[in-house]
Amino acid sequence: MDKDYRLEKRKYVLGGLVLLVVIVFVCRLMSLQLFGDYAEKADSNALLRRIKYPARGTIYDRKGQLIVYDEPSYDIMVVMQEQHGVDTMALCKSLGITREWYIQRMDEIKDPTKNPNYSRFTQQLFINQIRPEAYSSFQEKRFRFPGFYVQKRSVRRYCTTSAAHVLGDVGEVSPSDIEEDDYYRNGDYIGKTGVERSYEQQLRGFKGQEVLLRDVRGRIKGSYQQGRHDVLPIAGKDLTLSLDLRLQELGEHLMQGKMGAIVAIEPSTGEILCMVSAPSYNPNALTGKLRGKNSSYLQRDPNKPLLNRAIQGQYPPGSTFKTSQGLMFLQEGIIDSLTTQYPCSGGFRCKGMRVGCHGHAAPLSLVPAIATSCNGYFCWGLYYMLGDRKKYPTIQDAMTVWKDYMVSMGFGYKLDVDLPGEKRGLIPNAQFYDNAFGEWNPLSVISIAIGQGEVTLTPLQIANLCATIANRGYYIRPHVVKKVHGEPLDTFYTNKHYTKVKADNYRAVVRGMRKAVQGGTCKGANTPHYAVCGKTGTAQNRGRDHSIFMGFAPMDKPEIAVAVYVENGGFGATFGVPIGALMMEQYLTDSLSNSSQQRADRIASLKIDYSQASKTPKK
Repeated sequence: MDKDYRLEKRKYVLGGLVLLVVIVFVCRLMSLQLFGDYAEKADSNALLRRIKYPARGTIYDRKGQLIVYDEPSYDIMVVMQEQHGVDTMALCKSLGITREWYIQRMDEIKDPTKNPNYSRFTQQLFINQIRPEAYSSFQEKRFRFPGFYVQKRSVRRYCTTSAAHVLGDVGEVSPSDIEEDDYYRNGDYIGKTGVERSYEQQLRGFKGQEVLLRDVRGRIKGSYQQGRHDVLPIAGKDLTLSLDLRLQELGEHLMQGKMGAIVAIEPSTGEILCMVSAPSYNPNALTGKLRGKNSSYLQRDPNKPLLNRAIQGQYPPGSTFKTSQGLMFLQEGIIDSLTTQYPCSGGFRCKGMRVGCHGHAAPLSLVPAIATSCNGYFCWGLYYMLGDRKKYPTIQDAMTVWKDYMVSMGFGYKLDVDLPGEKRGLIPNAQFYDNAFGEWNPLSVISIAIGQGEVTLTPLQIANLCATIANRGYYIRPHVVKKVHGEPLDTFYTNKHYTKVKADNYRAVVRGMRKAVQGGTCKGANTPHYAVCGKTGTAQNRGRDHSIFMGFAPMDKPEIAVAVYVENGGFGATFGVPIGALMMEQYLTDSLSNSSQQRADRIASLKIDYSQASKTPKK
């Protein structure tokens, strides 16, 4: 009888199907045992994996004074699978919470929209930063709260009430933080602003893990396998800031009752010696349980104390900007520092246009023009530059050259200071004016020559301009962190950036700034102890003028360059000059004389009524 090969093949097919089904079932069982809830549940019944959080890096000022440190704190964690038979009334009483809050919090923990990493077998944050007395009460009765555990954490503490905008704050992670970095889980903390944010990865350290063995009733019996699987946390790296804390505190004292900023830079390094933004707030207000409440209060404040005006305020630079114009005119051959003179008969007058100026001798050359802050001189310089068709084929070409010089000096773009939120200010270009005016000429934009019109800078950029002049042609990118312990400072903050102007041309501007202090608009900053160079600014706006000053000292070996910007403070000599002079004295002599301290207290007592100062004056 012939063999039926079809039946033979069918036998192999059926056998293969049976084998395939068996393999699928085996794989599914392995998946459930090794990777599914069953494995997780079995593991969680025997073991408790407890995260050990590292100490966050401490922060010091440039002289080694402690500014920010960690203080022990405790969080209460819960494993939802285990919290059965809890004495909820005793739990609420020991932690100082209501039963309604308890129910609401347990619902929030299980809500995937609020807690995307929820698992009923792992520890979840129940309540953070409990008070020491609550911790003691909880520990005494913990046997009555199965599934609840204590997680040792820390909370930031600040040794000063100053430098809030630089230091920043630490808060609970958001869902987006968790999504962006798998280092974080619900209930973790992260730097929110300031250096706490920009140096988060250095400050946070690395988490550790402790594996504990539990019996069938969930009681902890000790370390699993003598701690063989434990991982020690690695503390975050300490930071040394470039800030001089005493200088910072003086700056904030002087700016009481005022809005504006003070920025001081060490020219040779780019290190920021102080960064004051007024009004400010106590950094301790954004720590602990009241962080959320205080943050909401500060956000609603119409004076915007959370705004870091030093890097986010975009202001007209006023006459401080004239130094950049003089430098460009010299480099482009528009003027000669000694022989080129321009008239100033009460200001700049040309074809029916007038830009006013205060009384002084005229005509005059560059050095006295800077010393007297002559509007006419710099308007004429820009007028001839933009109108020179032999040197620049079109006004657009001339404007592009102007813009390139300004950008090389650190304007129009962020300086990339090591703080979050920096603004870039505005340096207009030819296309900007083509779009704004269509047809335009030098008189259409003449106000930019004196730091008005469309030009805006941040106080940091004005301070950096001053540092660049002090260095005679280069700057090092401003930064607030002097050292990250255990690693070198990024070369991003050590390289020199040269402008398009040669060093020789800076010497004339330096002489002009020195003359301004010896007998010009900045004479209030003059002192016999060291040579100060300065430049005032009075920027027009819809209300009372802004008071501006920038200066550096000593003239030949600069150690500090400072910019002061007081909103609605009037003339530059009213607030800008005396504040700048006191800041330089404090840093260079490490103290204020008795008379200077009295002057500082008097300035601090002067308040500006911003309800009136911001109003447009009647004509």
